Amino acid sequence: MTVQSGKIKVIVADRQPLFRKGVEFFLKEAEDIIISAEVSSESELLAKVVYEIPDVVLLDISLNSEGMELARVVKQHVPSVAVIVIAPAPNDEGLFMAIKARAAGYVSRDISSQELITIIRRASRGEYPLNDSFLSQPKVAAQVLEQFQDFSWGKGVETFVSPLTPRETQILNYMAKGYLNKQIAGMLDISEQTIKNHVTSILRKLDANARTQAVITAVRRGIISL
Repeated sequence: MTVQSGKIKVIVADRQPLFRKGVEFFLKEAEDIIISAEVSSESELLAKVVYEIPDVVLLDISLNSEGMELARVVKQHVPSVAVIVIAPAPNDEGLFMAIKARAAGYVSRDISSQELITIIRRASRGEYPLNDSFLSQPKVAAQVLEQFQDFSWGKGVETFVSPLTPRETQILNYMAKGYLNKQIAGMLDISEQTIKNHVTSILRKLDANARTQAVITAVRRGIISL
């Protein structure tokens, strides 16, 4: 398949042909997204990932007996790819395993087309929509912190470029409670763009590449508490 430049390349990995065709059908409403391949097995997926170098992989968690491990293997083959895990009934344990596998998203099979399109776009930009779920689940957050107590998420765990400002610490606390930029902007009565600028600064100062990593680093360093 020839993929037009500028399109978000997506591989759909699911055992059910009907589901794959359904995803293909509703993704057609997004002009910036194109399905570069459809696969129904682990071996097909790994072969296509290396050949296609997609931006995003939609991965059926039941594609093999260890779906989350497959997500990790896909990332090992192509580190730049964003893996969105699709599960029949997402739960806290699955969310925790998705975080460990470095998945970008963890969603239900009955997700709406518009929600999935939004997540695909965010994931393709290097964002982690998974963080929104993580930060809103205190039990999962605590489990992640305990699991990675001795695990380095990056050199930012040990050092900082510079201290956070009082405003940045305030925003980081809201991030830890699961609030999105738009919500934080409304509560602080400032523009969403200003919040985005602060978040960018927070990630830089904590040497983090995602909101989850920033929160974990800040908690471990005692800057905030969950």
